Amino acid sequence: MKRREFVTLLAGTVFAWPLATRAQIAGVRRVVVLMGTADDAEAKARAVALQEGLQKLGWTVGRDIQVDYRFAAGNAERMRDYANEAVASGPDLLLAQTNFAIAALHKATSTLPIVFLQVSDPVGGGFVQSLAHPGGNITGFTNFESEIGGKWLRTLKDIAPAVETVGFLLNPETSAHAEFLAAAEKGSAALNTKVVPLGLHSAEEIESVITEFSHVPNGGMIVAPHPITRGKLIIDLASRYRLPTIYPFAFHAHDGGLISYGVDQVDQFRRAATYVDRILKGAKPADLPVQEPVKYELVINLKTAKALGLIVPPMLLALADETIE
Repeated sequence: MKRREFVTLLAGTVFAWPLATRAQIAGVRRVVVLMGTADDAEAKARAVALQEGLQKLGWTVGRDIQVDYRFAAGNAERMRDYANEAVASGPDLLLAQTNFAIAALHKATSTLPIVFLQVSDPVGGGFVQSLAHPGGNITGFTNFESEIGGKWLRTLKDIAPAVETVGFLLNPETSAHAEFLAAAEKGSAALNTKVVPLGLHSAEEIESVITEFSHVPNGGMIVAPHPITRGKLIIDLASRYRLPTIYPFAFHAHDGGLISYGVDQVDQFRRAATYVDRILKGAKPADLPVQEPVKYELVINLKTAKALGLIVPPMLLALADETIE
């Protein structure tokens, strides 16, 4: 049987309590956060940012608001179970991180208010009617515009101009990934590159897919954001096969990835506190427009670039928010 405990952060302390047996504390509002990713250092940083954002708005975790976390670690079946269980527990508000988390909650309830984070193409995914007018019980914060695929490709070519064939690692079930891929394909001719989709349905497929692609001469990779692609295995394989690779988030570069370009995830959790606050005070998700990213980060791992024999152009260095020696 799957683990049935929530991880609850109260004043910086972590507790695991059975959801079904825990009673609602009188006067305390309860928020359930469904995380598509694992319970790791990145997740803890996001939880701290959310708590800090709530504190600035007058909420104290453990006193007048309780925040329960579930971590699906990329497992869609586990996420469906968590979504159904969370809805059945009757919280005041639900937070969903990643596309497959909001997809599970979208199916589980049409009435409980939901705020999503780090979700791409919420309109194409059927979660909201439009960004300006969500229209239902769901609103939130997107993480990437559809044209990001082209930006990733151009940035990869800037740091690794010899790359001719780019493997685009994506999850076929994520609607936004099709748009990212299309944007990269659209810009590929001008950059004298060929973009090929590399579909991943589970983390178990990563090694075989990249190993097969590594036989292509002058290859490089783009990694689309998804819980499946966030682990260190892709970084290790890119290093083993000397594949210049661009990643969607800064932690990839910190873990040894060549370069990353993407939204500041921690900042987005801090901003999400504003919507939690407004909804708990009576606002309806239908009336709160979906927010697009306001802060992107370009991070370059110079040590990895050197290991790949790449010389980082001064123009790219000047644009970088952070370089890692």
